[in-house]
Amino acid sequence: MAPSTSSVITLTINGEKHTLPVDHRTTLLDALREQLDLTGTKKGCDQGQCGACTVLIDGRRAVSCLQLAVAAEGREVTTIEGVAEGDELHPVQQAFLDLDGYQCGYCTPGQICSALAVIEEHAAGWPSAATADVRPEAGPPPLSPDEIRERMSGNLCRCGAYVSIVQAVARAAEARTAGTEEALA
Repeated sequence: MAPSTSSVITLTINGEKHTLPVDHRTTLLDALREQLDLTGTKKGCDQGQCGACTVLIDGRRAVSCLQLAVAAEGREVTTIEGVAEGDELHPVQQAFLDLDGYQCGYCTPGQICSALAVIEEHAAGWPSAATADVRPEAGPPPLSPDEIRERMSGNLCRCGAYVSIVQAVARAAEARTAGTEEALA
């Protein structure tokens, strides 16, 4: 008897459980778009190089075109559809809107998901290739435009909205820092 090539899996997407049958070769991107009708996550290169399909898995960014759906079972997946709080945009989304961090909008969902992770990674003190001093005691470097560009480098924008994207990430990071300081006061 040949081994099965499909399974019924349960995925937790944006806080909701979804049970669906999948071929073991189905990518998370295809499951999201084709089976769950969550079309905010875009299919760009389908090779993990453009970042248009970026989602958050357990709070960390992942290109969903390279992630198998079966490997996401038991993990928390957040897509662009799960970023806002009801009708209120997330501060990252609002910054992209206010600062025109998009043009055609195709890459924007992946850019926003990546930006969410970038801000959290930076706040946690994770260095990037642009970080001059990576010693833990040095603390997180300032989230400069160079830091943001390096950290967002896995997300391409064919329209060239990079200047506005960097400004939007910086503004959202400042809002997060201000919110954290208010919560501690």
